[in-house]
Amino acid sequence: MSAAGRFRSSTETGHEKAARTAHLSVMCAEVVSALNPRAGDLVVDGTFGAGGYSSALLAAAECQVIGIDRDPRVRVHADRLSALYPDRFRLLEGCFGDMAELLAAIGIAAVDGVALDIGVSSMQLDQAERGFSFQQDGPLDMRMGVAGETAADIVNTRDEAELADIIFLYGEERRARAVARAIVSARAENPITRTRQLAEIVARVVRAAPGIHPATRTFQALRIVVNDELGELRRGLLAAEKLLKPEGRLAVVSFHSLEDRVVKRFLDRRSGKQAGASRHLPQAIGEARAPSFVPLHKGALVAGEAEIAGNPRARSAKLRAAKRTAAPAWPDDDMREAA
Repeated sequence: MSAAGRFRSSTETGHEKAARTAHLSVMCAEVVSALNPRAGDLVVDGTFGAGGYSSALLAAAECQVIGIDRDPRVRVHADRLSALYPDRFRLLEGCFGDMAELLAAIGIAAVDGVALDIGVSSMQLDQAERGFSFQQDGPLDMRMGVAGETAADIVNTRDEAELADIIFLYGEERRARAVARAIVSARAENPITRTRQLAEIVARVVRAAPGIHPATRTFQALRIVVNDELGELRRGLLAAEKLLKPEGRLAVVSFHSLEDRVVKRFLDRRSGKQAGASRHLPQAIGEARAPSFVPLHKGALVAGEAEIAGNPRARSAKLRAAKRTAAPAWPDDDMREAA
């Protein structure tokens, strides 16, 4: 996924832009290398989007790929891949946190690889009507799917204290209280329904930083809450742990500290790097859980300078990858400690 080329011809549709930039999926080569697909493998691309990772995996080996996405608008890209690889690719509509149930419904209980690219896609950013971007005016929506509460619902109904908490916790915005006050004051005059409208409200109380729009953190916070992104990430990691065969591989690309922290703590704990048992799950003296993952790299990989130059979104990307052991999956409740 890429933000490159966003300001090309205004006659180009969002879907056309996404198709043109699908090959720019962030750290695509590193993800394929981490997953190391082989002939006959079954790999899940849990965040299909415009199909960049799926395309690269299918080209790398005679493997099968199942894409998962909650956004029905990605079907055009899935149809393209299905036509190219009719026996090796299919799309399942749903959330990647539900991948175990989605796969079980088609008779699949184990896989060889899982790829996850966390956050909003350039395809969604490029479509003003989706309401993700403050650079283009559109309805204040931000839903990755088509159901549920919108960002407009949140900014117009939550009280000032709750808005401040959302913006501070999920956007890491130091001026969260001031932003919340400004939102509540503005909505008393008129409902906040447009992205540009909200961005201007935030810009009145947040000082611009070099290269960062004042509304960036507020928009991030709302998007995370609208789509329950951190909860979805935790569910996805747990599902991958259950689905992956021994020697199976997990690769997760994240774009901000909140996401990366969840992935890092999960893998650290599952690989035995984070000592201590969960206080929620008492264990017998001398009992210890066997690591369910082995990291493939020391720490996180980051994008190279050449990729960043061609795709600025890659600047904040971090890739963490690990290989599944033969140990049983850990209890789900342990994520209270890992996250």
